[in-house]
Amino acid sequence: MFAQATPELPVRDVIAAQIHYRDRLGFTIAWHNEDGRIGAVAHGACAIFLRGVDGPIAPVTLWIFAADVDAACRDLTALGADIVDPLADKPWGLRQFTVRDGDGHLIHIHHDL
Repeated sequence: MFAQATPELPVRDVIAAQIHYRDRLGFTIAWHNEDGRIGAVAHGACAIFLRGVDGPIAPVTLWIFAADVDAACRDLTALGADIVDPLADKPWGLRQFTVRDGDGHLIHIHHDL
């Protein structure tokens, strides 16, 4: 049986990305390995690895389930998250909103209708 997947996102600067996830998206900084140019952030059971890369970054899309998506949207709005698609019921059966991180990655935060 598999456990929850942990995505690894390419970022320009690991420490700056960790600070963005902490200050704008409500994550905690879990760890950082300067030599490996990698670090992690966590929010509840959700963990994301952030890998420093050189050159252009192709944005990645993540889907993160939230038990209370309305509260999550209020919290991230208060933190100043870059909400690029507002909270709404979608025709595919989800209530969701979308934020963009500092490196252009999109995060759909959702709950089943």
